[in-house]
Amino acid sequence: MKKSILISLVLFGMIPHLSAQAQIRSTGKSFATRSETIAKNGMAATSHPLATETALEVLRNGGNAVDAAIAANAVLGLVEPTGNGIGGDIFAIVWDEASQKLHAINGSGRSPKSLDIDYFQEKGFNVIPYLGPLPVSVPGCVDGWYTLHERFGSVPMKDLLQPAIDYAIEGFPVSEIIAARWAREVPRRIQYPGFRETFTFDGQAPKKGEIFKNPDLANTLSMIAAGGRDAFYKGEIARTIAAYMDENGGFLSYEDLAEHRSEWIEPVSTNYRGYDIWELPPNGQGIAALQILNILEGFDLSAMGFGSADYIHTFTEAKKLAYEDRAKYYADMDFNDIPVEELISKEYAERRRSLIDPNAAATTLDAGELNQGSTIYLTTADKEGNMVSLIQSNYGGMGSGMVPTGLGFGLHNRGQMFNVRDSGHFNAFEPGKRPFHTIIPAFITRDGKPFMSFGLMGGAIQPQGHAQIVINMIDFGMNVQEAGDAPRINHTGSSEPTGSVMEDGGTLYLEYGIDYEEIRSLIKLGHDVKYGRPDGFGGYQGIMYDYENKVYYGASESRKDGYAGGF
Repeated sequence: MKKSILISLVLFGMIPHLSAQAQIRSTGKSFATRSETIAKNGMAATSHPLATETALEVLRNGGNAVDAAIAANAVLGLVEPTGNGIGGDIFAIVWDEASQKLHAINGSGRSPKSLDIDYFQEKGFNVIPYLGPLPVSVPGCVDGWYTLHERFGSVPMKDLLQPAIDYAIEGFPVSEIIAARWAREVPRRIQYPGFRETFTFDGQAPKKGEIFKNPDLANTLSMIAAGGRDAFYKGEIARTIAAYMDENGGFLSYEDLAEHRSEWIEPVSTNYRGYDIWELPPNGQGIAALQILNILEGFDLSAMGFGSADYIHTFTEAKKLAYEDRAKYYADMDFNDIPVEELISKEYAERRRSLIDPNAAATTLDAGELNQGSTIYLTTADKEGNMVSLIQSNYGGMGSGMVPTGLGFGLHNRGQMFNVRDSGHFNAFEPGKRPFHTIIPAFITRDGKPFMSFGLMGGAIQPQGHAQIVINMIDFGMNVQEAGDAPRINHTGSSEPTGSVMEDGGTLYLEYGIDYEEIRSLIKLGHDVKYGRPDGFGGYQGIMYDYENKVYYGASESRKDGYAGGF
């Protein structure tokens, strides 16, 4: 290839820059953008510096990891409304050092009881609209906070919400990546009632460094701090939400909010090369990561090498297989008998593994036959050894665009994930049902002891990202920081629980840093290889624990605005 042509291809994003390293560092790993944060008394890793500092302040003042996680999440709902807020849902995994056990909470809300699938089918909807009143389900975040706090919290909730209240009143400077996302979100949502007044300056998104205030959210959080979770689900806030939805063509009612509850659930796991990887069962997609890892355990990934065509091809084909099952089987377990144990079994993985062709990319696949029918992530850890893996989301960036009058937050659009094409599908819309969820927290234990709390925000990439973090550390020997900074794979176009199906094998998006000779080999195998935009590969945080020395190693990748801090 001539030099001039090669330079042109690089400039136009058709092939990656030739350097495979994030930067030249005097020590450490080649992909790491920074050193791990190492501390022994407490650790927090979030996607925004103000949230990380809030969590650390709670820990320094005697709060535990759950207290710190709640306080950080409240701040993130203000400073990063492009991904989360009290109008969305929440999931968490908690390592409780006293009981030496993992505990998990499903804080996702349910669909309106006054709405059914006939409404969508009679109006000719193949999918639920992405924006507006129809994709709104009950927001579960606030109840999730209080459910976690009731069992594990040690600091009064009013104190944990106060930092977010203060920042909402005094204002905060908008950070770089969030400002860019905010600017993209505004044009699509500005038509919806309340959005312009709450989230813009005269119709424009705030720019990097501008001070943004949200006094309405400060008032809402103050009401919650004074009245508890019932202030949100049974008080003035609930009545305001219900009236707003009724006035604007929505179905979410006061009764839907009043009847909401979070659920304590048992996390599920698979053992991958001596490490137990923990995820939550459906209605989330976490077990897809376990399915991918089970399939890949039968291959010598270490010998293939990170970034090789062999590894990327094998990983992508395993992902396709897991996601076909995800499209068919993952849904609210209160409405379906989901075969979770079989899906994450080694025997089932062996059957699925046999379908991978090492010499060609699959273009169509079916789900396995069984024995029956934008987001934020944060993690915290305290000096006692307690650790929290928490994820919370509006689903689509700033959610549905629906902003109830005077409350300072938008309602999520998670209900868009229901299937309205097929009334017999596991994930078919039904009244009072929890939709399929993309947000998933993760945890790793080894020999029954905590090893790592981690997660990766970013919609459908999350199980792929979880599996890649695990593989990067266990198979490729990366540290907790490099495992997140290394170039990531994002295969899109698999069948979805909403009813869409994979066509022509989907698209394999890669980040810069993969050698072009490997990319040529992938193209020859039949992969449609492209390069994704910078925010298309998720955002990772992780805390690893050296249980013997009682030392935490924290990481937060450079794709987001945050960092890992400790003391």
